[in-house]
Amino acid sequence: MPLKLPAVNLFAIMPEISMTVLVCLVILVDLFVPQRRKALLGLLTLFGVIVTGLLTLPLIGMEASLFSDMYRVDSFAIFFKFIFLAITALTVLISLRYLSIEEIHLGEYYALVLFSVIGMMVMAGGSDLLTIYIGLELLSIPIYILVGFMKRDLLSQEGGVKYFLLGAFSSGIILYGIALAYGITGTTNLAAMHAAFGETTGPNILLTLSVIMIVAGFAFKIALVPFHMWAPDAYQGAPTSITAFMSVGTKAAAFAALLRIFAVAFEGIAGQWVILLWLLAVFSMTWGNIAAMVQPNLKRLLAYSSVAHAGYVMIGLVVGSEIGMASVLLYLAIYTFMNMGAFTMVILLCRQNFRGDQVEDFRGLARAHPLAGIGFLIFFLSLAGLPPTAGFVGKFYLFSAAIESGYIWLALIGVLNSVLSVYYYFKVVVNMYMAEPAGKVKISTSVPLRLALGLMVVGVILIGIYPDPLLSAVKASVAPFFQGASAIALVP
Repeated sequence: MPLKLPAVNLFAIMPEISMTVLVCLVILVDLFVPQRRKALLGLLTLFGVIVTGLLTLPLIGMEASLFSDMYRVDSFAIFFKFIFLAITALTVLISLRYLSIEEIHLGEYYALVLFSVIGMMVMAGGSDLLTIYIGLELLSIPIYILVGFMKRDLLSQEGGVKYFLLGAFSSGIILYGIALAYGITGTTNLAAMHAAFGETTGPNILLTLSVIMIVAGFAFKIALVPFHMWAPDAYQGAPTSITAFMSVGTKAAAFAALLRIFAVAFEGIAGQWVILLWLLAVFSMTWGNIAAMVQPNLKRLLAYSSVAHAGYVMIGLVVGSEIGMASVLLYLAIYTFMNMGAFTMVILLCRQNFRGDQVEDFRGLARAHPLAGIGFLIFFLSLAGLPPTAGFVGKFYLFSAAIESGYIWLALIGVLNSVLSVYYYFKVVVNMYMAEPAGKVKISTSVPLRLALGLMVVGVILIGIYPDPLLSAVKASVAPFFQGASAIALVP
C-alpha cells in the first residue's frame, strides 16, 4: 500500500522555506569568500532577510492549519515573523563593523543567527506543544554557540557554558511538563488539550505540576526571577551584537509561545496559573531594577534591566484579556527598537583592545559626540517609559490593561518599578552629559551601524508620537483568540 502524504500549502510556510534556503546559501557561499571579504556574507544575509519579508507580506490575513494542525499560519504568527525579521536585519547591520573589530568575522556567525530565527518562527506558529518544543531547541542551540563565539575571551566562554548547561536543564523541565500534560489529556495539540481540560472537575495535582514546569522552563528563556541567574554572565560575555539579538529575539519567541499556550490550551484552568504568573511578574520587575542600580558594567546593567522588562510584559499575560495580549505584542515590538538601540550604543565605543562596556567608559560622550549622546538619551528615556517615546506607550497600555481587569496592585507595582528604573538609566545619562571625560572619547562607526541606529531612533520616536498603525496591527493579531460569543478570556 503506497504511503499517502498529507498535502501541504508550501506558500503558507514561505518565510520558513526562504530562511532555510538562505542558511544553505550562506554556508555554501562562505566556502568561496576569503576572510577579508566576509562582510559580503552579511550583505547576502541582509538581502535574504529583506526578500523573506517581501514573501511574508502576501500572507497577511491568511488563516491556515498545516501538518495535521501542528502548525498554524495566522495573523498572530505573521506579526511575530515580521518582528523576528526586523531583529535579524538590525542584528546584521550592527554586526558588520563589530565582528571585524573583534576579529570574529566568520560565515557560520550569520548561519547560526538564521537557524535561530527559523526556530523563533516555528515557536510563533506552533499549535502543538511538540512543535513549539522543536522550535525552542532550534532557537536555543545556535545561541549557546553564539554566546561563546569569542573563543579567546574567557568571559565569552564562561557565559556560553553557563547558558548551555542551564538552558539544557530548562529544556528538560519543559519536556517533562509536556509529558505530564500528555499523560493527563492524551494529546499535545493545544486545541485538543483545551477541550480535555474543559472536562476536568476540581483541582488536579498533575495538571498543576505540568503548568508549573512549563512556565518554569519558559521563565528561564525569558530570564524571569528566579530563573534569571544565567542572564548577566551570558549578556556580558557574549559578543555585543549577539547580546542585542538574544535580549529581544528570545523573549519575543518565548512570549509568542506562552501566549498561544495560555490562550488556547490552558485558557479554561486560569485559576491554576494566574497567581504564579503574578508573582513572577512582581519579583522580576522588582529584583531586576534593584540589581541594575549597582552594576558598573553597562551590559550587566542592561541584562538586569531586561529581567525587569520581562516582568512588565508578564503583566499582559496575567491580565489575559484582548487588550492585555495586544499590549504584550505592542511592548515586544517597541522593546525591539529601544533595547537593541541601547546595546548598539555599546558597540559604538568598542574598538581594538577596548570593549567599551563599562558605565565609566561613557564619561563625556555627549560632549564629544552630541548625536551619539542624543541617541543614547532617547533609548534610555524609552526604556524608562517616559514620554514622548515608544516605551511610554508600551507601559501605558500594559498598566491600563491591568487596571481595567482589576489588577490594581500589579499596575501600581509596575509604575513604582518604572520610577525606580529612572535612577540607573539616568546614572549613565548624567555620566555622558555632565562628567568630564577621562581622555579623548572615540567611537567606532560605519554606514550600516549608523543606518541601524537611525532606524531604531526613528522607530522609538515615531511609535511614541503616532502609535495608531502599530496598535491596529497588534489588535488584529490577537483578534482570532477572541472572536465570537465564546471569546476566550484568560481570567476567571
